[in-house]
Amino acid sequence: MARQPAEFFNLYTHDFARVAVGVPRCRIADPKSNAAETLELARQAAAKGAVLIAFPELGLSAYTCDDLFHQRALLDACVDALGDIVTASQQLPLAMIVGLPLQVNHLLFNCAAVVAGGKILGIVPKSFLPNYGEFYEARQFNPADQALVTEIDLLGQRVPFGAQILFQAENLPLLRFHVEICEDLWVPIPPSSFAALAGATVLVNLSASNIVVGKSGYRHQLVSQQSARCLSAYLYSSAGKGESSTDLAWDGQALVCENGSLLAESERFSDESHLITADVDLERLSRERMRTTTFGASVRRHAGELAKFRSVSFALELPTSGRLPLQREVERFPYVPADRVRRDERCEEVYNIQVQALVQRLSASGIDKVVIGVSGGLDSTHALLVCAKAMDRLKLPRANIVGITMPGFATSGRTLQQARQLMEIVGCTAREVDIRPSCLQMLKDIGHPYAEGQEKYDITFENVQAGERTSHLFRIANLEGGIVIGTGDLSELALGWCTYGVGDHMSHYNVNASVPKTLISHLVRWVAETGQIGNSGSEVLLAVLGTDISPELVPGKSADAPEQKTESAIGPYELQDFNLYYILRFGFAPAKVAFLSWSAWHDASAGRWPEEAHVARNAYAIADIKRNLGIFLQRFFKTSQFKRSCIPNGPKVGSGGSLSPRGDWRAPSDSEAVVWLADLDNIPQ
Repeated sequence: MARQPAEFFNLYTHDFARVAVGVPRCRIADPKSNAAETLELARQAAAKGAVLIAFPELGLSAYTCDDLFHQRALLDACVDALGDIVTASQQLPLAMIVGLPLQVNHLLFNCAAVVAGGKILGIVPKSFLPNYGEFYEARQFNPADQALVTEIDLLGQRVPFGAQILFQAENLPLLRFHVEICEDLWVPIPPSSFAALAGATVLVNLSASNIVVGKSGYRHQLVSQQSARCLSAYLYSSAGKGESSTDLAWDGQALVCENGSLLAESERFSDESHLITADVDLERLSRERMRTTTFGASVRRHAGELAKFRSVSFALELPTSGRLPLQREVERFPYVPADRVRRDERCEEVYNIQVQALVQRLSASGIDKVVIGVSGGLDSTHALLVCAKAMDRLKLPRANIVGITMPGFATSGRTLQQARQLMEIVGCTAREVDIRPSCLQMLKDIGHPYAEGQEKYDITFENVQAGERTSHLFRIANLEGGIVIGTGDLSELALGWCTYGVGDHMSHYNVNASVPKTLISHLVRWVAETGQIGNSGSEVLLAVLGTDISPELVPGKSADAPEQKTESAIGPYELQDFNLYYILRFGFAPAKVAFLSWSAWHDASAGRWPEEAHVARNAYAIADIKRNLGIFLQRFFKTSQFKRSCIPNGPKVGSGGSLSPRGDWRAPSDSEAVVWLADLDNIPQ
């Protein structure tokens, strides 16, 4: 059944969950006041659409009570304060996790209480008690493994008790969370590691964690790495204003990470209660686990430990009526970091991967020459730059690069001039071959009307030119004792925008094979700005970047006005690269890809763009996104796989994936696109 448009623009429709971490200002040994402050933050989180909120360790009592934890008045007051939380939870559509000390069978435990819908879903005691440095928790508390029971009676309810409990949201199937407490994360194998293997997608840490120099950065590392290693989201809280400063200080740091990426962080050293929220992509986590087969191998290896976990189900009132857009930023260019520093690092890394791969291919084969077609367009420009750096690394003259520009029936004066300038600047051996006579002969041989003077610009007319260019390159490579370097990119492979077999589809080695179009433009600019092949040439490289992308196979009205513009036929590369990333890397359904695309592209004034003045601030309505996604799905799943099944060797450069049949992507050449195109119906017009 197709979703209604109002539901489509709600993050919960697409397997996201909004989560929160609250750091209430506390009062030492005043549980009622602390409960009230906790509930105020919970109400704020619920108003923002969150379905889960975590609070600090021992938040109802305060962490710094020391031997006051052995006072019955304080312990009883904490239970009463928990009762206030439970009562209020009947009116709050989210699960709350609060910390308190709790006596069970004559032993005292440092606990997290999970509360939702007027019920205590479970009590989780702390597993590892620090007793070093400024910590001496073993003076007051007992570790979880000393508990003698698995259930307790609390506030008139029979409640699961133990460290190995998973909490499952019934109406949000991918939301299953586990709770651990502070030091549990600091040990070599945190309890959450086993919880993740047992199925928890969200890991929660109730921490107090005083602040000392350098500790904030270490928390970042711990939380980020645990979320990455466990392929999970990780919520982390720590105590803030109000804790005793007798010997310690507190910064109230709250963090949310997802699979190694920081989604949200609180202001530190705040004088007030504060709250952070983040949208966690539960489907992404699930798919990462499905894709990473070693995760499943770990499940098998630790099956005995995982059998100890039990699950507690609960219902959530999800805020699914009406729009609830994502608050997390979705990069418009997933292959290109928006931040200038990170983008330069990415470009340097990709460039070096391409260069190293070509160096290895030439070294291993004993070949010291390369042949490359130079069109004056974007892809061949970057491939030529890679060849130049490879020759430098091999300490070979750049004259060992044989650059061939091959003007045809529709070659513009602009690109021809750029090709000539590029070869001169690089210092390669430059040749120019007019392919029109050989193309005319081929057209005549096969009986094409153009050879008889008719202006018939069909696919045959186009592919004869592409084939002649490739034929010339291979025969020149034979003559020179070199290899042909391919120039086609990942975006063209995805969309089948390449001439199969004897066209631009084929080469001896393709350095651009897994680099998308949107990244290639930034690579060329980066080379120009950093002088990777010398201090000259920036002007012509920038001119290439300003040239319309066109195959230049059909004559236009003038020599410098190509009739064909690639993006008019296959859609904007900035949208199609976005579609490629989320479909190839994560296998998301089209409706979710469209929702992410809309989140990134519908507002030209918002979101993150590469910090460059030349990048056009485009915006796309959902109808534009749907139409171009339909083009992508048809071409990617239905009509182009046969071209990808026999592509030449080339290096994989990024985690976004490649389309090599020997690497990331194996697919039948005769599959249907029915299920993907059907899912387009779930996208509103």
